[in-house]
Amino acid sequence: MSRPDTKYVAVGDADVAYQVVGEGPSDLLFFNGLGSNVEMAWEDPDIADFLRRLASLRRLVFLDRRGTGASDGVPRNAIPTWEEWTEDIESVLNAVGSEQTSILATVDAGPIAILYAAAHPERVDSLVLCNTTARYLVADDYPIGFTPEALDFVIEFLRTHWGTPEFLSLAGAAGPEDPVRRDALARLFRSSVTPRTAAAQYDYLLRNLDVRPVLPLLRAPTLVLSADNPSFLPMAHGRYVAEHIEGSKFVALPGDDMLIFSQQDVIFDEVAEFLTGTRPVTDIDRVLVSVLFTDIVGSTERAASLGDQRWRSLLDRHDHIVREQLRIFRGREVNTTGDGFVASFDGPARAIRCGQMIIDATRALGIELRMGLHTGECEVRGDDLGGFAVHIAARVFFGLTERSSCLGHRQGPRGWLGH
Repeated sequence: MSRPDTKYVAVGDADVAYQVVGEGPSDLLFFNGLGSNVEMAWEDPDIADFLRRLASLRRLVFLDRRGTGASDGVPRNAIPTWEEWTEDIESVLNAVGSEQTSILATVDAGPIAILYAAAHPERVDSLVLCNTTARYLVADDYPIGFTPEALDFVIEFLRTHWGTPEFLSLAGAAGPEDPVRRDALARLFRSSVTPRTAAAQYDYLLRNLDVRPVLPLLRAPTLVLSADNPSFLPMAHGRYVAEHIEGSKFVALPGDDMLIFSQQDVIFDEVAEFLTGTRPVTDIDRVLVSVLFTDIVGSTERAASLGDQRWRSLLDRHDHIVREQLRIFRGREVNTTGDGFVASFDGPARAIRCGQMIIDATRALGIELRMGLHTGECEVRGDDLGGFAVHIAARVFFGLTERSSCLGHRQGPRGWLGH
């Protein structure tokens, strides 16, 4: 799939840039927030791969709204309203001859997509909202919002740090351990808008944003994806959106990364399953895998103190959390051990992050977990795994079990995770 040409459509006195990728009987409009540039996106191999993967699902229409990226800029003292920005979507869809589309919208593009879908239900067959909100500021009937003082801090931070490593840290993306990735993302943001323009747009938009009355009007099937970023946008905002759109599905994303390109593997799997009804299949014939063992600390004593019924209920909730995190991180459940799991992953980083998320999520149940992890060659035996790597992972796990017993079950801030 070759790099597409950038085309333009007139919206009033401005030109809006867009691209069409792939072919298909149905369309997917990808509408990113500030930080988008349809030209520069293809310079980054990871982002280009993500766009091509989206285009494998449907014909992909990728646009920059007015004031961002390759589209015409807007004066900082005459920023379009949320409703006026829906004209960019309408004009691009008309230009490409799209009669009906799904929309994938992120961050500040989310409210624009919500308004468009509510106003044009005949044209939007499904909606995917990623790391977005219906309202930013706190209100008497919206206690999860940010205070005006907190918004002032965010705006000033954007004005002084837009397109820098410090800004990416606020967004939870591309830490210092990956300087090449960090610098590429920083360049992309700088190519979208200038720091003062980014601050001016967010200042106007977030102070005036409130699409809550529109949420009950949406009739298109909707998927809401949210990470938990307390500094910029807590997960509670995404949950609110999902709870007020009838029949919507909510998925919690791992970590605090707000950038769709940084979490593209998890997000693509969710989008693909939502649009096609089928989750992409992970190759289970790999010979190099990361094997994770989990176990509940003191399960025998806990079961005796709770009784059979309450213990079974607690185990069911534990199992649900583990399986949900395995699904999110593309882990494969290999086996269960009564009060623990054996799972495999195609990479150690994903296995470690999954283990950390499981420990964090189960702590709310009053459960302490131990985990052992090893990466190596495994034999695939049907649905099971065998070989020396599995034995090493088991030895790590049982060695950790013995050590925790000797230490009186003392643990670090994220529980026992040995690897």
